[in-house]
Amino acid sequence: MPERNRVTPYGDIIVAENERGRFMGNRGCLHVGHDIVRQWNGKRWLTCLLEYKGWRAPRWDEGRYTALFFHDEAVAFAAGHRPCALCRRDDYERYQNAWEAAFGARIGADDMDRRLHRDRIDGRSKRLHAMPWPDLPDGTFVELDGVAARVGPEGVRKFTIGVGYAPPVARPGTGTATVITPAANVELLRYGYELAD
Repeated sequence: MPERNRVTPYGDIIVAENERGRFMGNRGCLHVGHDIVRQWNGKRWLTCLLEYKGWRAPRWDEGRYTALFFHDEAVAFAAGHRPCALCRRDDYERYQNAWEAAFGARIGADDMDRRLHRDRIDGRSKRLHAMPWPDLPDGTFVELDGVAARVGPEGVRKFTIGVGYAPPVARPGTGTATVITPAANVELLRYGYELAD
């Protein structure tokens, strides 16, 4: 039976779906038994490979991190995660390179995680922000008619856990979007980070 460990673009951990998705995530130990009791435990939110050198993620082990699952890296980015420096080393280095290009300094994981945490959380809720539609890079998640949607070259595609992406609709050419993807991750998309889809 599927467990409650799928993550939405808003970063919420929801009731399970059968589809695991393309990536696994880690926010620390969030469970007691098979119940999710917190949304995060620390500022290090990672996106990992489903499999790495034959190693398998813990399955609700007491005191171990809680394995979370994302449909794709765009969902993980929107939730506020970054690539793992161990199992996704090349992607992590591309992420650091884009960070340096966007913000003018090459920094370590702890500093990136502090900035991401400020950008993704407003108290205990997801931090949303406004940006002009024409300024949004491909891969950014926005709200469209109250639903999370991914901006892409073909338009904007609404997203549903367990279903995936709807057919694209035209992207507005003017006005302001409500952006779900944290501001730092939006900038990294603008400065050349290519999502692993």
